[in-house]
Amino acid sequence: MNPLLFLVSGGSASGKTTVVREILKKTRPGNVLKINHDDYYHNQDHLSMEERRIINYDHPSSLDNDLLLTHLETLLAGKSIQKPIYDFVNNTRSDTSELVEPRPIIIIEGILVLHDKRIRDLSTMNIFVELDDDTRFIRRLTRDIKERGRTMETVIEQYLSTVKPMYHSYIKPTKRYADVIIPNDHKHDIAVDLVATKINALQKQTP
Repeated sequence: MNPLLFLVSGGSASGKTTVVREILKKTRPGNVLKINHDDYYHNQDHLSMEERRIINYDHPSSLDNDLLLTHLETLLAGKSIQKPIYDFVNNTRSDTSELVEPRPIIIIEGILVLHDKRIRDLSTMNIFVELDDDTRFIRRLTRDIKERGRTMETVIEQYLSTVKPMYHSYIKPTKRYADVIIPNDHKHDIAVDLVATKINALQKQTP
């Protein structure tokens, strides 16, 4: 049986990673491959740091979906890939890549992973994690300062100029493609159990 693909989308800092982590706790993690869509941001080592900082990273054009599509088709065919690794401090791809082997279940997580129809067409289940704008902003502010070396001023400027408007223009509309919508502003155990149960049922069908 070929690997099966699950897509997990939602706004920046909506809790996608946490939801996926909870799903994995209820499945057989050795059979699940998780990939971040973020690693498929375009390589930008030909640009200056100033030019990289003003790129709209919340617009679909910022992502190399052609490469992701090729890699997904390769993984779903049971073959390995060399996955890019994105460096968020330097705003470009790392010089190194990661050898990734296929597994029975593949989960792709990213804010715009439901935007490209070619990728949706490969999917077994689409999931959208929803959280209100204010809470997502607070979480993003904390994360980007602590983990990505940003200043408060640059995070706020980016959020107001691109993150928030792009969410409402490109990310939130993809919710209509979701098979499951997980509200992350209160308990979401039932939704997580539903997805985990589906994955476990499919895993039992794999050799």
